[in-house]
Amino acid sequence: MHVDATPLDWAVFAAVVIGALTFDRLVFGAKEHISFREAAIRSSFFVLVGTLFSLYVMYTANGDAAITYLVAYLVEESLSVDNLFVFLVLFTYFRISEGRQQRILFWGILGAVVMRGIFIVAGSALLAKFHWMTYVFGGFLLITGAKLLVRKEESVDPEGNLALRLGRRYLRTTEEFHGDHFFVRKNGTTYATPLFLVLVVVEFTDVLFAVDSVPAVLAISSDVFIVYTSNVMAILGLRALFFVLSGMMGRFHHLGTGLAVILLFIGAKMSLTAFLKIPPLVSLAVIASVLAVSILASLLRPARAPTPPDGSTS
Repeated sequence: MHVDATPLDWAVFAAVVIGALTFDRLVFGAKEHISFREAAIRSSFFVLVGTLFSLYVMYTANGDAAITYLVAYLVEESLSVDNLFVFLVLFTYFRISEGRQQRILFWGILGAVVMRGIFIVAGSALLAKFHWMTYVFGGFLLITGAKLLVRKEESVDPEGNLALRLGRRYLRTTEEFHGDHFFVRKNGTTYATPLFLVLVVVEFTDVLFAVDSVPAVLAISSDVFIVYTSNVMAILGLRALFFVLSGMMGRFHHLGTGLAVILLFIGAKMSLTAFLKIPPLVSLAVIASVLAVSILASLLRPARAPTPPDGSTS
């Protein structure tokens, strides 16, 4: 496991994260409704914080490390967008109000920060102990990218989610919501509310998502500090980004194709690491170009009508 960071580096990172969250809370507060304009400003703020942190990486390490951080940040941010589509379908299906969506996303992001740390440390330790795992991760990314490239658009069925089925089977649950509470007591017994079940599905979805994203960022760098900080910085702004994208989900027709190309590129880079070394700046240029082209192509294409959660058409 490769860790170049000092305790001071981790302290600075923690201070930046806490400072950004505190600033966001003090300026925007906790609101029931977030307008598109406000969501865009908040999302831009977290993107600015995330990208500017590369300057600290450059100051403490070097330019290549800063570029590597930006590559990892960009990959995590772009892959996260695909995950937000699933959340939108889930919230629509369960008729979750905007205020409750914010609560679920807050705890979901907090859980993601913890789980990503576990996944990254475990994955980095595997790569350090077993070099051949590099080719396993690379092959996995190639297969995932290929599947994403050829997959047909399909609707997400929340009722078929494994976490939801297990939660309903093994937890005492209520049929109705109880405000913003995840649990409620009735006749001396604690019950989970539907809001908690949705949170469980969100966390489970993020675990599945991490199976793709963590190998992708570990293919970019073996430095745990760079990988984890870039992940967390990308995740921090997802709540605001969700409300930016929620009104534009029908516009990103070609994003899946762009993400597939990115995964194929990273998988090939990891698989060929013994024969071909791709400089961080080249990786950044390739990934940024693929994202720009896929987003531009999507915006130039007319928006499609949203599909109802039950998959029916009118």
